[in-house]
Amino acid sequence: MEILYLICSTQGVKSYPMTVVLNTTIRPERLHGRGAVSNAVGRYEKQTRSLLDDGWDDGWRADDDTPPPIRTEVVHDATRSIIAHNKSPDLSFDQSINPYRGCEHGCIYCFARPTHAYLGMSPGVDFESRLFAKPNAAALLARELSAPGYVPKTIALGTNTDPYQPLERKMRITRSILEVLRDFRHPVAIVTKSPLILRDLDILSEMASMGLAKAALSVTTLDRRLARAMEPRAGTPARRLQAIQGLADAGVPTGVMFAPAIPALNDHEMEAVLRAAAEAGARSAGYVLLRLPLEIKDLFREWLDVNVPGRAKHVMTLVRAMRGGKDYDANWNTRMKGTGPYAELMARRFHMAVKRLGLNRPSTPLVVHKFKRPPRLGDQLALF
Repeated sequence: MEILYLICSTQGVKSYPMTVVLNTTIRPERLHGRGAVSNAVGRYEKQTRSLLDDGWDDGWRADDDTPPPIRTEVVHDATRSIIAHNKSPDLSFDQSINPYRGCEHGCIYCFARPTHAYLGMSPGVDFESRLFAKPNAAALLARELSAPGYVPKTIALGTNTDPYQPLERKMRITRSILEVLRDFRHPVAIVTKSPLILRDLDILSEMASMGLAKAALSVTTLDRRLARAMEPRAGTPARRLQAIQGLADAGVPTGVMFAPAIPALNDHEMEAVLRAAAEAGARSAGYVLLRLPLEIKDLFREWLDVNVPGRAKHVMTLVRAMRGGKDYDANWNTRMKGTGPYAELMARRFHMAVKRLGLNRPSTPLVVHKFKRPPRLGDQLALF
């Protein structure tokens, strides 16, 4: 497909037919602190664009024409329901809440990136810079939990985007959700990679004392430089380990997620990450193999070429070896762990480390029998 671009310059207006390509390039100096290195449009869009140098100004020079950095934009999401229900057979939860769409942490491997395509935006830089917040989440949750037919089951927070991403420091939506869950005596399980979770220790420790709360920190690497490249706006590995210790010291059952495990990039750190988390107080552990559905496979390849060009080919060769020769295999029960000899070796290493460190011992599950709708103004008083 060709479109006509009108380009204005000091030499007048000229028209150039241009072939549309599947990429939107962003000047690299604008991407400081971002994970993705491009902003290709989503899979549902009919047109794509590419920035090309027309040669009229002998190329742009960053020292005298530096564009401003990409700033984070926040839109209020006018959602009318807050609890999402899940029927995936390989997930451990039935319902979840996501206070935000998009995530400013900017993790290049995030499996939630393709969801931004549903909004007409890019799973690339848009996903980490154009965010949607749900400020009415607590009110919606209270209404849904108060419904006569509601049956309590553990609600998972952090299953798609991080509930403690930087925006939460200002908007406090996750905290308002936890306040509602505490008032209803409703169990919650949280996954995050942010030390901001320690802000809510007052609520979480109270809920944990009643068997209503647990948390897990995602620790992908102990290498701060690698973490900054893969997860540019997330907490450092050291601070995540401190968060594990803070939660554990407060009596909140805490685990660690080594996710994603990326062959030839961070998988060699599995045992070290699990050991550090266990020493910090983690009781449980899990891992997930790198997942590359839809647009993520292209975004991740671009990131490899820019950040670790010498290992890019090796990484993708091993990924395909664990995905039946493809970049990704979405089959239930194997999408999290992969298949083949390398995947089997990774699973064996994990189970040996868990056993050696005393992780994943039998524990008491979160309770649901304490669920109780708090009294509201106008309710009839109990007879006794």
